[in-house]
Amino acid sequence: MTFRDLERPIDRILDWDGTWFLARLALVGAYLLGGLVKLTDWPGAVAEQAHFGLHPPALWAALTILVELVGPLLILLDRALWLGAGALGVFTVLAALIANDFWTMVGHERFMATNAFFEHLGLVGGFALAAMLSRLRRRSRHL
Repeated sequence: MTFRDLERPIDRILDWDGTWFLARLALVGAYLLGGLVKLTDWPGAVAEQAHFGLHPPALWAALTILVELVGPLLILLDRALWLGAGALGVFTVLAALIANDFWTMVGHERFMATNAFFEHLGLVGGFALAAMLSRLRRRSRHL
């Protein structure tokens, strides 16, 4: 058995359109769920924004819900994916800076916030890759 023999089934999985959708769903699932939870618990959404010092908290809650619902939909539909990815990328960087300010912490709290901060940066990279892949897929269809 050669390396290429192992690679062929992986190629089939990666070439399957369902994988493209499932990968996007995995990338945006937490945002979609977060937006739905906030939408169904408006007082909790407002309280969360106030907790992080964002004022007026109702405005920030509404903007958060909008980004967490529309961004994933654009990505899942692969329509203006770049816009959804960009919106979620900016949102994620801002949220990481606000909620995971590890540089102000010490000990275990700093360790946990540092990990969360860099995990969020990884998501931003995933959004960039999704936008790049969407563009490449569109270009290849036009060849």
